[in-house]
Amino acid sequence: MLLLCLITGCKPEKPASKSITQPVAPILGADLSYINEIEDCGAYYLAKGDTIDPYAYFAERGANLIRLRLWHSPQHSPYSNFEDVRKSIRRAHDAGVAVLLDFHYSDFWADPHKQVRPKAWAGITDDQILADSVYQYTFKTLAKLAKDDLLPQWVQVGNETNIEILQPLDTVITDTINWSRNALLLNNGLKAVHDAEDAFLTKIKTVLHIAQPENALNWFRKAEENGVIDYDIIGLSYYSKWSTYPVEKLSIAIDSLKTSFNKDVVVVETAYPHSLYNTDAAGNILGEDALIQGYPATPEGQKKYLLQLTQQVLSAGGLGVIYWEPAWVTSSCSTPWGTGSHWDNSTFFDASNVNSALPAFEFLNAENYTVPKL
Repeated sequence: MLLLCLITGCKPEKPASKSITQPVAPILGADLSYINEIEDCGAYYLAKGDTIDPYAYFAERGANLIRLRLWHSPQHSPYSNFEDVRKSIRRAHDAGVAVLLDFHYSDFWADPHKQVRPKAWAGITDDQILADSVYQYTFKTLAKLAKDDLLPQWVQVGNETNIEILQPLDTVITDTINWSRNALLLNNGLKAVHDAEDAFLTKIKTVLHIAQPENALNWFRKAEENGVIDYDIIGLSYYSKWSTYPVEKLSIAIDSLKTSFNKDVVVVETAYPHSLYNTDAAGNILGEDALIQGYPATPEGQKKYLLQLTQQVLSAGGLGVIYWEPAWVTSSCSTPWGTGSHWDNSTFFDASNVNSALPAFEFLNAENYTVPKL
């Protein structure tokens, strides 16, 4: 407690959330990073004609892990910063659900083609100083959450880190990775999480995240060769639109990763459209080119995709699946690319029926799956 007081100060705070334990497989979750923003813009959610609190409803339907993104100092939006994430963690924990906190280490989206360092670190030219910045930022963020009894159960060190992380804005390189530098930065983020575990006497599982399974085997092999080994979970994005793996062969990739690196594997992002209709002025990211034969863009087709995908992951020994972002419904909110949602046809709510809950919520019911005894 003394260490925590020295870091954050000891001032009276709001009552702590209920105690949350590590989630148990099958992991059935959702990334709900948009909810605070969408609700502030006037959107609401319905189930059986009644307005619902989305966090409570996801928990009621079976979600056992909520994923939340954290940007360092976002300029384009007052959301996904520390205060927004703290509010979201409290909502998730109050609903009885564990949290995966996703450090992007950027002020905006970090993804397979863009890993731009925060503006606050733009002038750093020494990689050791940058690595220390990663450590201090990660540890102090967790320390502030610990002060409110809001520590996440899982932490993701980087988001879709297919390319080298924390690059300068004007010189982003996508075709090569300086692995000695990359490993230094990733390991400092991981060390900060492990030191937070020790300081606050709690278990936090660590996740490293690569987009698309076909990219993961080589990336994690290079990571291992360069000493990036002290993590718990391989996290994958799996979107059929951008992957060479069909759903029915995803289990091959999961098994290969699990056995090659002796790590648990979770699909931390996936999605599928329930419609091809665009509700608002913001174009939808998942359109006809995202469809798979046998899985129509209907509510039942979306549910079938999720049930089949999740069973593939579990049958191969993976821990489970997290859906991205099932509550990003249309609203008066804007992104840099349009007003509304770019995901309204891929949520778990029907925009054509006042955001009523769709059959996709059945994905969160653990009784729908057979989990092999390994």
